[in-house]
Amino acid sequence: MLRFLGAAGTVTGSKFLLTAGDSCVLIDCGLFQGIKEQRLRNWDRLPVDAELIKSVMLSHAHLDHSGYLPVLCRSGFKGRVFSTPGTYALCRILLPDSGHLQEEEAAYANRRGYSKHTPALPLYTEEDAWKSLNHFSATSLGSPFETDRCRVTFRHAGHILGASSLLVETGEAFNRRVLFSGDLGRPSHPLLRAPDPPPRADVIVVESTYGDRLHDDQGALDTFAQAIARTADRAGVMVIPSFAVDRTEIVLFYLRRLQQEGRIPALPVYVDSPMALAALKLYQDAMSSGDPTMRPEVAGKPEVLEPDSLTEVKTVEESIALNSRRGPMIIISASGMATGGRVLHHLAHRLPDERNTVMLVGYQAEGTRGRLLLEGASAVKMLGRHIPVRAEIVNIPAFSVHADRSEIISWLKSAAAVPEVVYVVHGDPAAAEALRATIVRELRWNAVVPRYLERVRLD
Repeated sequence: MLRFLGAAGTVTGSKFLLTAGDSCVLIDCGLFQGIKEQRLRNWDRLPVDAELIKSVMLSHAHLDHSGYLPVLCRSGFKGRVFSTPGTYALCRILLPDSGHLQEEEAAYANRRGYSKHTPALPLYTEEDAWKSLNHFSATSLGSPFETDRCRVTFRHAGHILGASSLLVETGEAFNRRVLFSGDLGRPSHPLLRAPDPPPRADVIVVESTYGDRLHDDQGALDTFAQAIARTADRAGVMVIPSFAVDRTEIVLFYLRRLQQEGRIPALPVYVDSPMALAALKLYQDAMSSGDPTMRPEVAGKPEVLEPDSLTEVKTVEESIALNSRRGPMIIISASGMATGGRVLHHLAHRLPDERNTVMLVGYQAEGTRGRLLLEGASAVKMLGRHIPVRAEIVNIPAFSVHADRSEIISWLKSAAAVPEVVYVVHGDPAAAEALRATIVRELRWNAVVPRYLERVRLD
């Protein structure tokens, strides 16, 4: 039996429960993000007791796939969390940082008195996150392992460092094969090699974040360069809310390329996120060590992620000091959808000034501040205040490391065999339905968009 505990009808909260007899395993364990109705699900009790879940398999480290683990462990989960070494290394950065930020935000809300709850509490703490990391077991790509009536193989997904698709074999003699795509990367990712093609599977569970659109890579780079030039001409500040893992690396990669091509001035670039800086070091170490998931053309070249005038902002004091600096300059700071972290202070300070620019370089989920900015909001609420939006807002979805509709279809088409059914998940309703319809029309496969908490049989 397969049950969709998240990423159904929404692009976040990935959790897929596989049951066979008295054995329960969870594929991904993510946080719900975006609109309040979905975020509140993080506080609900799971439909299955945590103690009954024997193991968790993580596709990758992004919090919408891993960020619920501290809650699961605190609720009584006693099993192992299986991931690739890259995912484990990134989770050691992301999960404690998530807990720390939640504690900080709860404390700030209590000081300022803008929370509806007294006192405001974090979903989990930094200590909870560190405890959850004790459950991890790192497993190499391509090496099958058995756990709780399942045989599992991690396969390269090309999304972020360590990201994988999961082939789960279950049933008698492992005769039923279910493939979870995880988040699929792009064949044109500048740092990571293309995703592995799908092996033979009876059932495929595929993401659909960009299932209703196509990326324009060249247009995106032109837009990026032109926006930087406009901001520099205004002596403004460009704030880039960026996911700490992979998106920051891609932004730095393209900044260096555009500088070398003479298409943008060599402006001061500040990376203001301890989490992003820690992830950047992991990427550069992977390049230096010849990690096989990296593209050959960046092997041994960690400097490709170092544009001119790059400054690493590590302390809170250094971050606050940026608010008194005048442009032109570029500030890259987490989080990517402006849901928390240091970027909120930069946005609060820079959004009211029309000389400045906010560059959105990834998917903006419904209900996030990033989505509000994308949709032209005249003001956004953050840190208990309504901040007017006068800065220029520029959107570059092609910088996303999610495959678009055409790339997902090409990946599916390369499968070793036609599956019995494809379940389309991890997308807003319009994107999921668009991808489902495309699969049916172009591939003539059976495809379904499952409902939240729906159960389906696998036998």
